[in-house]
Amino acid sequence: MVEVAAPAKLTLSLRVTGAGADGYHLLDAEMISVDLADTLTFSAGDGLEVVDKGAGAGGHGAVPTDASNLVVRALVLTGRNAHVRLVKRIPAGAGLGGGSADAAAVLRWAGVTGAAGLAVAAALGSDVPFCWAGEGRARVRGTGQVLEVLPWDQVAGKPYTLLVPPFGVATAAVYRAWDEMGGPVSDNFNDLEPAALRVDPRLAIWRDRLGDATGQRPLLAGSGSTWFVPGEHPGGGRMVVRAARPGATTGSTG
Repeated sequence: MVEVAAPAKLTLSLRVTGAGADGYHLLDAEMISVDLADTLTFSAGDGLEVVDKGAGAGGHGAVPTDASNLVVRALVLTGRNAHVRLVKRIPAGAGLGGGSADAAAVLRWAGVTGAAGLAVAAALGSDVPFCWAGEGRARVRGTGQVLEVLPWDQVAGKPYTLLVPPFGVATAAVYRAWDEMGGPVSDNFNDLEPAALRVDPRLAIWRDRLGDATGQRPLLAGSGSTWFVPGEHPGGGRMVVRAARPGATTGSTG
């Protein structure tokens, strides 16, 4: 058996810079890895077993085990077979890249490297290349395939407080709303925030809850639904995580 950690990613800033010929949106974002991680154990056989360690408390709930799961898709793309036991700690559908991190872990286990590995990662989703590269902090551009490693010591160990609502926001719906709104530019580091609030106005309740508790203006993680602020503010169902290179374990709740 081989065990691989799949750290969550936190998107500190996200600008939507346009759309490619294939219709996919182009991004310019800064991402970091944090010490909240799923764990994948690979052994002989086939099939995907999911063990929920609280990930269903946020996002869309139960994680599928069929061909729609990015772990299964990654196995197919690499031509590998394995029985995968996936311990989920990253909330599903919450904008923290849990599915992308899991797919990237499959690619690392399969030994996919270099330009070919980047191409496979990009084919699985725009967050997968960052998670696959394992650098811990990077500027991510294009459809996720352009990575510029950024200095790690500027963020190493820095704490962030997350608040994950008990619902998810569909990424495709957020991008569609962003297009319909004429491509708004946010004044709060994430151009998808206005569109996410339009898709699910309940997000504002959770944003304000975190803001009132911390005295800061929360940022939206990716396309949502998680809100976060810098610093440690435990309590009230909030989760404190720290910037950590891939290989660290889990954050804490309070």
